[in-house]
Amino acid sequence: MPQDHTERRVVVTGPPRRTGRASGYYRPRTEIDEQTTLGHTYVRSLMRTQLRAALAVFAVLGLLVGPLPLLFAAMPDARRLEWAVLGFGLYVPLVLLARWYVRRAERNERDFVRLVEDR
Repeated sequence: MPQDHTERRVVVTGPPRRTGRASGYYRPRTEIDEQTTLGHTYVRSLMRTQLRAALAVFAVLGLLVGPLPLLFAAMPDARRLEWAVLGFGLYVPLVLLARWYVRRAERNERDFVRLVEDR
């Protein structure tokens, strides 16, 4: 009988022996995806910072626009002034507020992504 010297390869499949995590290591993205308490805390923190920025814009807007009816009531004959203030005077502050809010919200999200992706 001739002996065949070619080697045979055997592929063994089975469940993995090791988990992907090392002890003491956690991934915030996994915590968020699995909706654990820690993941919930991360998301709640992002929502809280976004809400804080929105409330700051709302407060400044209220302080800017709120007194205008009282000012207009004190000067009943100044219709042109009212339209000038509402049409032109408020435009620049509103645009600046909106710009600040968008930049702040994007910065909050960037910080959150940096935190979650371990960078």
